[in-house]
Amino acid sequence: METELNKKNTYKGLKVSAIICLIALVLSFAGCGTGAKSSGSSSKSATTTIVKGSENIPRISVKGFFTNIGKNTGIYKLIHTETAEEKAQAAAEEAAVRAAESVDPFADATVPGWQSFVMMALGFLIVYLAVAKGFEPLLLIPIGFGTILVNIPGAGMGGAPHGMLHIIYSAGVGNEFFPMLIFMGIGAMTDFGPLIANPKMALLGGAAQLGVFATLFGVALLNFIPGIDYTMKQASAIAIIGGADGPTSIYVSGKLAPEMMAVIAVAAYSYMALVPMIQPPIMKALTTKKERQIKMKQLRPVSKTEKVLFPLMLLVVTALLLPPAAPLIGMLAFGNFVKQCGVVERLSKTMENELMNIVSILLSLGVGSQMTPEKIMNANSLGIILLGLAAFCVATAGGLIMAKIMNLFLKDKINPLIGSAGVSAVPMAARVANKVGMAEDPTNFLLMHAMGPNVSGVIGTAIAAGVFISTYGM
Repeated sequence: METELNKKNTYKGLKVSAIICLIALVLSFAGCGTGAKSSGSSSKSATTTIVKGSENIPRISVKGFFTNIGKNTGIYKLIHTETAEEKAQAAAEEAAVRAAESVDPFADATVPGWQSFVMMALGFLIVYLAVAKGFEPLLLIPIGFGTILVNIPGAGMGGAPHGMLHIIYSAGVGNEFFPMLIFMGIGAMTDFGPLIANPKMALLGGAAQLGVFATLFGVALLNFIPGIDYTMKQASAIAIIGGADGPTSIYVSGKLAPEMMAVIAVAAYSYMALVPMIQPPIMKALTTKKERQIKMKQLRPVSKTEKVLFPLMLLVVTALLLPPAAPLIGMLAFGNFVKQCGVVERLSKTMENELMNIVSILLSLGVGSQMTPEKIMNANSLGIILLGLAAFCVATAGGLIMAKIMNLFLKDKINPLIGSAGVSAVPMAARVANKVGMAEDPTNFLLMHAMGPNVSGVIGTAIAAGVFISTYGM
């Protein structure tokens, strides 16, 4: 009975994935040739081997790469005195970035009325999947309604400067404000105890980021296809989907590719919702029955002192080594410290509940406000859907394979299933690992063990985001 139920769930998940990809395909080709402007729509040679947008980025050696990383650390900035020439160069680069951000690439785009109708239908479909199928309803329902409202002809809800959805987007989605508040809430809801009790699990969370970085190669390959044209900044924003972390995806796309934020956010949240459907087939394909039945020792108790000190140490290390990741990690650490210190319970409960709910509503409506035809109905959007799925699958496989490699050297074996929880979908990925393990042995409880790589995946994705922003956005 359990096997039949799993088969039905897997089949349902594949159907939903196929529906999403089919819709994206139809919208992409429907939007081709309409004359709507799209970021990166310039023609390119079929023989190009450089990802568009990286032409002016100098090629550097491995030594040069680590030298540049070193110069971006907080330690270097603390001991280095900035010269007048460096200050002038930084000011010029900042001015150029601000000038680029002030230009809306779709400001002059005009689209036929039927395309707005199609986008409204897509909004209703998103609402249907959230309500009827239970796919991330807390997020997809507001996104769906935002999509419907912004595409109503003549309503002006997304128009500058007084449209409600435009105000929401400008106030907190187009910048880092709402994603930072979400990370604060995630910190207040997260227990790092399993990770502290077994620090080796951080390797699994790190291995799951393979999907993030492998996606960059996929972007380079897709750029050979006529009609698809990504810049390096857009590629970095798309790659974060592999971490299955919606707020981080929104944060990075807002920094590097705001014109693609809507489809990136919807793809990220859709794949988060499909974790129970996408991961089990990969988990079973890459592990044996014997491996799935491995029982792990009970985790040691973690003291309150350790839990209080962990977010502080995490913040200090991030500030010293990778400052661009400090906004995400900092708010995560702040929320977690408020939870663990135990002296401001009211603040902790507010972060977990009221604040998290309010910000989720506003963030999702703001994301939905970007679901307009000129931004969605193009070939690039289809590429994002496909790349996001590939990145998520590779991330899942990366965690599983790392667990198998670690077992070659460990006396106390790790159940490879918990490696799949290295993606950032907390706690859904951990629950899926536990469910698959219990299907093989009903007495094998893996939930707490899987939470270690799960929460480390949140940190790992934030670090990956910091690396991208440090490389292309600073």
